[in-house]
Amino acid sequence: MGNMGFGPDFKWGVSTAAYQVEGAWDSNGKGKSIWDAFANTKGKTFKGHTGNVACDFYRRYTHDIILMAQMKIPNFRFSLSWSRIIPDGTGKVNPLGIEFYNRLIDFCLELGIEPWITLYHWDLPYELEKKGGWTNREIIKWFGDYVELCVRHFGDRVKHWMVLNEPMVFTGAGYFLGVHAPGRKGLNSFLAAAHHAAMCQAEGGRIVRSLQPGAHVGTTFSCSSIHPDTNSVQDSMAAVRIDALLNRMFVEPLAGLGYPVNDLKLLQRLEPFIKDGDESKLAFDMDFIGVQNYTREVVTLSHFIPLLWAKVIKAEKRNVEATDMNWEVYPESIYEMLVKFSKYKNFKEIIVTENGAAFPDDLIVGKIHDTKRINYLDQYINQVLRAKHEGVNVNGYFVWSFTDNFEWAEGYKPRFGLVYIDFDTQERIIKDSGHWYSRHIKNAGISTEVL
Repeated sequence: MGNMGFGPDFKWGVSTAAYQVEGAWDSNGKGKSIWDAFANTKGKTFKGHTGNVACDFYRRYTHDIILMAQMKIPNFRFSLSWSRIIPDGTGKVNPLGIEFYNRLIDFCLELGIEPWITLYHWDLPYELEKKGGWTNREIIKWFGDYVELCVRHFGDRVKHWMVLNEPMVFTGAGYFLGVHAPGRKGLNSFLAAAHHAAMCQAEGGRIVRSLQPGAHVGTTFSCSSIHPDTNSVQDSMAAVRIDALLNRMFVEPLAGLGYPVNDLKLLQRLEPFIKDGDESKLAFDMDFIGVQNYTREVVTLSHFIPLLWAKVIKAEKRNVEATDMNWEVYPESIYEMLVKFSKYKNFKEIIVTENGAAFPDDLIVGKIHDTKRINYLDQYINQVLRAKHEGVNVNGYFVWSFTDNFEWAEGYKPRFGLVYIDFDTQERIIKDSGHWYSRHIKNAGISTEVL
């Protein structure tokens, strides 16, 4: 195995998110989230799948954490459901929600697993969406109060916090394209949501640090290495614009550089949403940033897409190896993004908070021989090691995902897990990739000469 040399302090883990695994969507005082509303609306998800039951993690978490401990996975990234904790988003707290996360955190620690908490992984309380959700500037206050509550309740045991999960995705897919919850469309709703999310990522960081000065606080970004389709000036400029939108729009304000307006003129349209004093409040020196990379994008000039003048050429059109999500398998992408993000000086370290692959899994005599997933993980982890050896301060790697789960609009079709779930019976089976990752973690801490 060519993945040794990460050293003993490198953090190995797995990731999940509340709506994708918990189920118990209307149990024990939980309020409705935008994903509860969206997935239960006809025609919004693959075959009408919902997260109402998902992996039933809410009831089966002890079983899953025991499995994680047996697999010797030392770090677990999971998110808190805002509407399970504060059913209407503001106001009255649900004690049963607090109790659930207390039990989950305590059980992780009891089995020697370090909890890494994401404060917001896309499941906004539905009552707040009725008031405009992320397009309402009041969300900065609503979110701040929620963060404070979480840190006060769980901060005595939780050291690692992530403020937002992939703001580009939840604002872009949810408020511009309408393909994710809450299903809104239009440039103005996207720009308002994006600015308020950018404000919240910094504000959340400030709140965590003020209440828990010793905390390890960060936030996560989706990112894809962007390559022009040809060497033409037009395609190269198109790639710069897509890169500004997909990779730079949220990290640069956080780094104190403001929005990348010079490379993406449409961001000038953010102006009506920016109030006096916002510029300085967008910036915060996170302890780490989470990089979430799966693929690269190949981009060409397009005269048919106003403001962006660029389009992504899908993997199937390029005849390349792709996953079940139609994402190209391109391991160098994670290396390229780690190098790119390491150039922002304000962040002390980088953690790969998500990386993984969905491939079809065949259950044969009680086993899943998922060679493609093993190859994918092995190649991407090697590229993380390459970046580390070149001096990038990358100190952790989390596989997406621990178990198969509800994959948003794609429902249960794509399987990302190291652990297979039969969603009819809720039976769990560790895939070959899960066994591989377990062995890999054991071996990876052994220092060797630089490859």
